[in-house]
Amino acid sequence: MKPHRRILKQPVVLLVEDEPLVRLTQVDILREAEFWVVEAQDADEAFELLKARPDISAVLTDVNMPGSIDGFEFARLVRQGWPEVGVLVISGKTGPGPGDLPPDTSFLHKPVRPAALVAALQEVMATRANGSLTPET
Repeated sequence: MKPHRRILKQPVVLLVEDEPLVRLTQVDILREAEFWVVEAQDADEAFELLKARPDISAVLTDVNMPGSIDGFEFARLVRQGWPEVGVLVISGKTGPGPGDLPPDTSFLHKPVRPAALVAALQEVMATRANGSLTPET
């Protein structure tokens, strides 16, 4: 049974994934690891959630998704607009090329083992919480 209200100590993760079965699996993994998960199927929906939810600690985004931008561009825009939010990009089809990932952003190839996914999210959140922000040039 899903709780009606978020437990205050749970970090909030915005999951951006267009494939319903993949998203459902990732939600289960993240909830089992005691994250509160907010879901979006594309970058447009995710931006609306970021604007409305100042409690989001991290974004987990796929690279390939419908809409006008991909996960790499979405990650760059999140880093610019919400520098305090950790960003983890994942893909089973493509890896990052030069300049694809903004500073302080992590990448994992799918399939991702649940423990590796959780550890990577915890790492990007810890990096942001510890103030390891890369100065803008």
